[in-house]
Amino acid sequence: MHEYEVLIETINPCGGEAHAAREFKQIEAASPEAYVAAQGRYPVLDSGKNASGDTIITTGDGKGVMIRYTFTE
Repeated sequence: MHEYEVLIETINPCGGEAHAAREFKQIEAASPEAYVAAQGRYPVLDSGKNASGDTIITTGDGKGVMIRYTFTE
């Protein structure tokens, strides 16, 4: 298991990123992908790393609601 700090941003189609609900969590998981598979509500739309090396996974319902998870070790 690895420890991560996760920023979870819930983005709805009406408010966009400017009005996203943000939440920080400290978690233990085998990997970011395993956490999203177990805890996520929607299928994965995109995944990758940012310039800082953090893992970013975006999920969504295909109708505008997206949840972006940013994992920092």
